[in-house]
Amino acid sequence: MALHSFQPHLHFFPNPKPRFPIATVRCSTNGRDPIHERRRLPPPQPPLLLSLVASAAVFLVGARARACAVNPSPPSLPPQVSVTSENSVTESSNLDDERTEDEELRAAFESWKLKTYALTVPLRIVTLRGSVPPSWIKDFMQVQGKRMKLISELQGSLESIFSDLSSASDKNSVEPKSAMAADLVSVGDSWISSAISKGLIEPIKNAEEQDWFKSLSNKWKVYLCRNSKGELDSNGYIWGAPYRWGTMVIAYKKNKFKQHKLAPIEDWGDLWRPELAGKISMVDAPREVVGAILKYMGASYNIKDIDSQVVGGRRAVLHNLTMLQRNVRLFDSVHYLKAFGVGDVWVTVGWSNDVIPAAKRMSNVSVIVPKSGASLWADLWAVPAATRFTSHKIGGRIRSPSPLIHQWIEFCLQIARELSFKQQVTPGASPFALEHLPAEPSQQSTKGPKMETNLIDGVPPPEILSQCEFLEPLSEKALEDYHWLISSMQKPRRSWIRSILDNINLRIPTNRLISWPR
Repeated sequence: MALHSFQPHLHFFPNPKPRFPIATVRCSTNGRDPIHERRRLPPPQPPLLLSLVASAAVFLVGARARACAVNPSPPSLPPQVSVTSENSVTESSNLDDERTEDEELRAAFESWKLKTYALTVPLRIVTLRGSVPPSWIKDFMQVQGKRMKLISELQGSLESIFSDLSSASDKNSVEPKSAMAADLVSVGDSWISSAISKGLIEPIKNAEEQDWFKSLSNKWKVYLCRNSKGELDSNGYIWGAPYRWGTMVIAYKKNKFKQHKLAPIEDWGDLWRPELAGKISMVDAPREVVGAILKYMGASYNIKDIDSQVVGGRRAVLHNLTMLQRNVRLFDSVHYLKAFGVGDVWVTVGWSNDVIPAAKRMSNVSVIVPKSGASLWADLWAVPAATRFTSHKIGGRIRSPSPLIHQWIEFCLQIARELSFKQQVTPGASPFALEHLPAEPSQQSTKGPKMETNLIDGVPPPEILSQCEFLEPLSEKALEDYHWLISSMQKPRRSWIRSILDNINLRIPTNRLISWPR
């Protein structure tokens, strides 16, 4: 009877905590322990047959038996022993079942760990063609392994990347194949202020905590930290990560100079020589043209007010601009190297990443950084502002960029990546070379076509580099001065420019042209 009375208290559900016996955690609905409750039940009455047997035993056993009959012990002990035994057996059985279940789960988990799943982490980058060595892509994929899917797309100019970002912003929509949907894009330092102010890129999250940012020099950190208007701000955010840089350079044909007994070009002032009238081509970039004049006059590229900071003010700068215009045959960022290549001009002024590859394919060409310093340019990795769009077409990228962006930036800034620049596989220099200057040209850089230059592995000598400057955003007053200078320039006749371009295009096949300059 006792055994059957306790059956309803048994549980048929698995123990959620195998380490604890079921008996220790089981409780009744009223919050009391059912086992202790059972121990306080009144003892059951002995059956009639048991009483008769006990009475007969009194007469047969004697005095000892009579004493026991006078004070009989509670007959409830046997049922209690029976209940305790049943409870222990039940708990032991449950523990065995739980151990078996735990072993099965452990075996299933070990089997799951051994399985291979096709889970990949994507990283999509849009880069300027020729700015990233092909070996970087291959090496990074080997380092990350098969669980990383790297998609690299090339565009011909920084302007085209900027235009792609602007198009998505203007339409307020983003397509999966657009640059806005990429995790990282190449942005030139001259474009970054506009990209920030127009909301085309977003700050790189947690950049200050990353090793790649901590390893950069203070000069880089100051230049990369900006506010939402794109202005330099020490309390701003980090909007880009540099992966290469270079300078403005002057290239000239040594054979032409020797033939006409001209002194080599060494500084900006040489561009005003009368014997070079009509023999110069130059990029059509106001910051570079006016900046060269400011350097020639002993001022800075990043001057805030020309009238108050330059001797003679705007009038003096305009006079030098007019004189330079007489010597420059072509202001054009597309065709200036074509004119130099066919010999229509003897001197060209442009960015090192464009001029140096072209000069290496020619003979008797010298490339120099002016002694008084030049402007610096940089190519940066930036994160497109795709998170501000509400779209389901680009998957997880709409929430945040790939978690691999910091690994990619860190990889691009490793010391081993400098070799591609030193071997001149890709024009430019590592960001670390801005502070740690090479003492002499590396052995690898002396191979290939002979080119006379004062650059050391793509870096100006220390005494010249100290006078070079990154182009900072113009102040309102300086921007007004630039507009006045450009609008006051003498405009050449359109037919004169058109005849030069037509003549150049007829003499150079288009399949031999280098990539468009920035």
